[in-house]
Amino acid sequence: MPTLCRDCLTRFETGPRCPACRSPRVLSHPELFSLSIAHMDCDAFYASVEKRDNPDLADRPVIIGGGRRGVVSTACYIARIRGVRSAMPMFKALQLCPEAEVIRPRMSVYAEVSRAIRAMMEDLTPAIEPLSLDEAFLDLGGTERLHGAPPAVLLAGLVRRMEAELGLSGSVGLSHNKFLAKIASDLDKPRGFSVIGRAETADFLRDKPVRMIWGVGAAGQAALDRHGIRSFADLLRWKRKDLHAAFGSMGERLWHLARGQDARRVSPNAPVKSISNETTFAEDTGDADLLDGHLWRLAENVSDRAKARRLAGRVVVLKLKRANHKLLTRRLSLREPSQMADRIYRTARDLYDALHDPGPWRLIGVGISDLVPETRADVSGDLLDPGAARRAGAERATDAIRARFGSDAIVKGRALR
Repeated sequence: MPTLCRDCLTRFETGPRCPACRSPRVLSHPELFSLSIAHMDCDAFYASVEKRDNPDLADRPVIIGGGRRGVVSTACYIARIRGVRSAMPMFKALQLCPEAEVIRPRMSVYAEVSRAIRAMMEDLTPAIEPLSLDEAFLDLGGTERLHGAPPAVLLAGLVRRMEAELGLSGSVGLSHNKFLAKIASDLDKPRGFSVIGRAETADFLRDKPVRMIWGVGAAGQAALDRHGIRSFADLLRWKRKDLHAAFGSMGERLWHLARGQDARRVSPNAPVKSISNETTFAEDTGDADLLDGHLWRLAENVSDRAKARRLAGRVVVLKLKRANHKLLTRRLSLREPSQMADRIYRTARDLYDALHDPGPWRLIGVGISDLVPETRADVSGDLLDPGAARRAGAERATDAIRARFGSDAIVKGRALR
């Protein structure tokens, strides 16, 4: 049985421990060295970065998110044991884990770390499809000759390098397509490495719940439940035409997934439709200074994410929610695409001022859409704003200083509001 030591990367035949370093962290699978499609997901990424940067948090439950009326962005595994989950309302999370340390997201720091991880991936393969700052698909087909090692060894080396150089761990799923690789990466967390081979696909899926399908949310699960589909075995009983009749194009995809089939390629250029960030206030507010400070921080977070993905947006979006949960959205197209925090902030501020509505507001959000590569961004400058080029230069210089000395090296005054 092909076996790999995940600590020293020694390859050997089956055994409970590595013959070279005696580590018990060994991985055995008949197809271990022949599979090449992977999904790598950092373990509780935001919370892990915070624990790395503040060792006092190492043994404490940590929740990344907003105030009591916000939602959980990420929870560390200690908090997850208490039942805390991403997207859970913060008040509920604190009911489950009242002793948790709640930390507001530092998106610029997370974006910096994400860029470092992406660079490590690019050392292995150009076929990388990022899904977010902390996870991506990788296709390592054809890389064995270049690196002198099969994909499984390269992936184990990647997470080992992440731990050594960045102090962060990740979990890997390895299979023969994206659908199964994504499932595999969730099977053994944290610091996991799971494999789903071709020969075992049908048996592996048969009794699994269909909620394992990535992208099937609560509404989709309810629709499947109404048709008596709760497991992959239930899906297999449906004819292809009947699934299509019941669920449209999604029914066609379900028929293939029930059989472990997924023809999608790992696409480095998979389109990201928008980049946004929002915050929910502990109390409804119409305080102009407070809202201005939030607009700047949200614009900075959006800018950091756009720069990390090397993207820019043609459209700036402002999102507001009233106390009665009525949602208000405004958009404005830019003269040219931008990824600059200053341009995003000023446009969002103009959109807000044009409302002539003091609120109060429950939620505020900023985003960019109609995305393009960063090479097409901020080329000619704003002829109607002579100071734009100077501010853009200052922002680039600030980015460089923060990259070297940390995200808190320079802080704008309006960010303190």
